[in-house]
Amino acid sequence: MDTNASIQTRLIAVRERIAQAELRFGREPGAVQLLAVSKTFSVECILGAIRAGQQQFGENYFQEAQEKIADGRLSAAAVEWHYIGPVQGNKAARIACVFDWVHTVDKPAIAERLNQQRPAHLPPLNICLQVNVSAESTKGGVSLDQLPGLAVAMLDLPRLRLRGLMAIPKPAADFAQQRLPFRALRKAFDQLRATGLALDTLSMGMSDDLEAAIAEGATLVRVGTAIFGARQASEVL
Repeated sequence: MDTNASIQTRLIAVRERIAQAELRFGREPGAVQLLAVSKTFSVECILGAIRAGQQQFGENYFQEAQEKIADGRLSAAAVEWHYIGPVQGNKAARIACVFDWVHTVDKPAIAERLNQQRPAHLPPLNICLQVNVSAESTKGGVSLDQLPGLAVAMLDLPRLRLRGLMAIPKPAADFAQQRLPFRALRKAFDQLRATGLALDTLSMGMSDDLEAAIAEGATLVRVGTAIFGARQASEVL
């Protein structure tokens, strides 16, 4: 089986997992979007996914992503690009210019830089606030306690559109344990919505735990390995 056929077969399988989880946990069919995490994979792999109907892609590394976004084969395909890596201050301006979404805002200073650098001719940049829901010292993200203040601060940044929350919880093998951090994020999401914030996106769940995330209300799951196969790099989504 060639690479494109393999990607298309795996995409079908992931979509079926999502559909089955929606059914199992009482979600509306089509309530959960799939973000294909294409970091470290080639333009040819992305084109294979596009041929299978995938349009939303997530990238972690700016330089790699910039080269892909500039590739004429992809720019002609109406791809929606999501930045899901850490936002370094010196790259914020370039990220603001080329991406449609950023999932990893966790500091007011980063939000302000993205707002200042978002070109006026583009629509506001869609933003998710990254929450360190498992309180891990090695991961980025705002704490649950600090989240409301950061969310309110976003209202003063007109070139950004706050869409929701994102988290990468500590891995857990047990399904019930997987659900707990996603439940905490959903609770924070609901609390922010209750204050009047028009949030519509819960970006949570990856290849190994997407069912648990869907059970707790995910509207977007970020899947790489289950679509494109194993990476050479140590970090795997």
